[in-house]
Amino acid sequence: MEVILLLIYSFFVWLIFIKFKWLPWNITSQVIVVTIPIIGLTILILTLNIGAPSSADVRVINYSVQIVPRVTGRVTEVPVEPNRPIKKGDVLFKIDPVPFQLKVKAAQANVEQLRAKLIGSKTNQRTYEEQLKEITSKKAITSAKLELARLRVKQYGELATTGAGPRFDLEQAQSEVAQLSDDLASLAASESQARLKTQSRTKDGDQDEVARTKAEIATAEAQLADAQWELDQTTVYAPADGTVVNLQLRPGQVAAQLPMLPVMTFIENDQWVIATFAQNEVREVQPGQEAEIAMKMYPGRIIKCKVDSVVWATAGGQVPVGGNLPNIGPLPPGQLVVRLFPDDKGLFLAAGARGVGAIYTDYAEMIHILRKVFLRVSAKLDWLILKLH
Repeated sequence: MEVILLLIYSFFVWLIFIKFKWLPWNITSQVIVVTIPIIGLTILILTLNIGAPSSADVRVINYSVQIVPRVTGRVTEVPVEPNRPIKKGDVLFKIDPVPFQLKVKAAQANVEQLRAKLIGSKTNQRTYEEQLKEITSKKAITSAKLELARLRVKQYGELATTGAGPRFDLEQAQSEVAQLSDDLASLAASESQARLKTQSRTKDGDQDEVARTKAEIATAEAQLADAQWELDQTTVYAPADGTVVNLQLRPGQVAAQLPMLPVMTFIENDQWVIATFAQNEVREVQPGQEAEIAMKMYPGRIIKCKVDSVVWATAGGQVPVGGNLPNIGPLPPGQLVVRLFPDDKGLFLAAGARGVGAIYTDYAEMIHILRKVFLRVSAKLDWLILKLH
């Protein structure tokens, strides 16, 4: 930039003092000629660096996703190829589903078995209620018989004492009282047991046996859902539009769910275009401002952009106490990152592409044209390939 300005200034000096000799070329004029560009360039460049800061480090960064299977199994199919466009939802690879299908069938059978058990538990619940009614009825009848037998013992006892009745009838009545007392005690125990089974209920009104069976069914259904989820994970799909690189997987290999051993790397089409600036260069930068970049992969082309945001925190400003800030590559000390959005949404930019750029702030707008000229000259120079091999 400075060289271009000096060349333009030198051309006009040559015209004025050498070519047309409008002014004398002496010590005074020479000192003035040398002083003016030094002062002028200094003021212009300092102002331009605030109003239209430039960056020699513009980068394109893509999201990288390490693909790790959620289940372990033998790979049966890898339909994708590296460095080929892939749409979101396309199949990346498949794992042999047979072991997981068997697990699902076993879980389904367990659920069905427990559901049949639940039906039996509900039947038992009704049986206990009917048994309680029956025992209660028998207890009432036995209690009435016992009262009658005790009355007979009293009557036979009075007759036997006066000699009006046989002693055998008294003994038979006493034996009947003892038998009925035992029957009544047995019925009371059975009633207590049946009542305990029918009255012991949960908040939902189920008996303990039914509640336990329902809990077993809920556990079995959760196991079935987990088995079905594992079966679904045997087919791995593309998480977004992008391409696969570092494809290491082949049919027949065993893919393991180990985070440290990804089977492929997926590069999403979603990108970050970033430019690095010194910290004092971004004080006038605001979201929505105009920006331009020139990428070496498109020599001579100016790409219009908009400022998205300034990344006010990088890994260099992190105290190592946990929680990682975004580490956007190795940045020189004192640099901040500005994210840019290209206006041309369909423009292809390779991940890792680099170039130069500038942001046109709301400050010193009258000299922004200089930055645009310099950026376009720099873009034209990208056509040159300076190497001898």
